[in-house]
Amino acid sequence: MRSFIASIALGLLSLTAPAARADSPVVVELFTSQGCSACPPADALLTQLAGREDVIALALHVDYWDYIGWADTFASGQFTRRQHAYARHAGQRMVYTPQMIVGGVERVVGYEPMDVAELIAQYRVVDYPVEVSLSRVEGGIVLRAVASMALEEPGMIVQIVRYMPSEMVEIRRGENAGRTVEYSNIVTEWMRVGTWSGAEPYELQLVDDSALPIAAIVQMAGPGQILGAARLD
Repeated sequence: MRSFIASIALGLLSLTAPAARADSPVVVELFTSQGCSACPPADALLTQLAGREDVIALALHVDYWDYIGWADTFASGQFTRRQHAYARHAGQRMVYTPQMIVGGVERVVGYEPMDVAELIAQYRVVDYPVEVSLSRVEGGIVLRAVASMALEEPGMIVQIVRYMPSEMVEIRRGENAGRTVEYSNIVTEWMRVGTWSGAEPYELQLVDDSALPIAAIVQMAGPGQILGAARLD
């Protein structure tokens, strides 16, 4: 697994420097809904993952359950489209909740904590080719990324994600009517800020006065393999 990223990209990459392992947290995306009766155990698992320093755990609430009587208060059509894009990239036609995507590649449908734990352990020892950092400066945030590889074309997507650390929701209708559920790392904004080949270091300064945590994710287009990530609480 330590050369996993390099091997899947073979033929696309021309190395500009010896590969070096960047110290990147593992990105875990949970596609969930307040209207899905099978989702609360997965939401609780994400809350556990959110406390880990070596994981960036992100909850993306989809809107395709809203029709059954409870409109998810965090749902966005953007997150539904992201889940569909993952499915298309994998040659799949259906999407489900709950679903976790680990590292931009591995798909876990339903509540499977042992599978998720095993995948996180595997991705902790992957050779990440992109080192990402976030730092606060006066009036904003600076994102920097340095790659140990370069693509022939700008095929890496640089993304900024903002999220709320925690929120309790009393659900009054739908499949989870009467339940109060704790949600963690609730994504409020997922923004594509650039494309990048990796040939030169990437730097971007963002005007930011939000108190919300922020993450930066560099990912192959598709969406595909996550090549490096960082967060700033």
